[in-house]
Amino acid sequence: METTRIKGLSIAAIGVMFITPDALLVKITSVEPVVFLFWRGILLAFSFLVINSVRYRSGLAAEMRKCGWKGLFCAAAFAMSTLGFVVGMKNTAAGNVLVILNTAPVIAALIAWLVWKETLPLRTWAIIIVCVTGATIMAIGEWGRGEPLGILMAFIAATALASNLNVARSKPDADMSVMLMFGALMLAGAAALAGGVEIPSLRDSLFIALLCLVFLPVAATMIQIGPRYIPAAEVSMMLLLETVIGAFLVWLFLGEVPTPLSLIGGVIVFSALLTHGWIEVRRYRLARLQAQE
Repeated sequence: METTRIKGLSIAAIGVMFITPDALLVKITSVEPVVFLFWRGILLAFSFLVINSVRYRSGLAAEMRKCGWKGLFCAAAFAMSTLGFVVGMKNTAAGNVLVILNTAPVIAALIAWLVWKETLPLRTWAIIIVCVTGATIMAIGEWGRGEPLGILMAFIAATALASNLNVARSKPDADMSVMLMFGALMLAGAAALAGGVEIPSLRDSLFIALLCLVFLPVAATMIQIGPRYIPAAEVSMMLLLETVIGAFLVWLFLGEVPTPLSLIGGVIVFSALLTHGWIEVRRYRLARLQAQE
């Protein structure tokens, strides 16, 4: 059991580290959101197809069938969370979006409790509360910088993310990451209907390709696999690390300087996640020692 938890936390952590440049690369491009979404969807669909073809080879179709309607839900939720994230980033400060996404662990925990009757240990709830407190402090420092549309879309992204991970958690025998290519195609199709089929500049094309062919496919696959081993709320909680590192990268490269309150909140979030990791590793080591006695 402890080995499974450590595996799940490690997978989620690797996914989060790959997704941290997302905010920076979204902000650094100058294309319209609908154009960015079209190419993001097309390139991600191709990347997911390649990754899953290598992983499952001739068994890919069978793995997709195993996901059933829940796999289609996860695909649609992935598309919605991506739409909310990108439109949010293009219409408000990166800090606003990343902070609002911090509500995903609470939303995920509530969905798990209300729908799937899954409860979390008190220590996990304590870490979530501390993280959300840090995120709230960051929000006080960032609030008001940007358009209301960006804030609304960020909330939609958080809810879709929490729903996606919970549904994936409810069917641990199926790998929902194989369905993400369909979510990416949904995203591309919606963007195409909205007029997003345009060729970006060479500069923007390079940034979009770097994000969608390297960072995001690995990140999304790992994060989608995470709920097979740990609760959706814990996977969402690991994503809080993006709030700190993502905002730092935007500050470092684009000069969106965080306020003192944002820095304080970031330290709280980062410290809470480090504490959570230390507790889980310690519990794993104790369990191993007891098993050897």
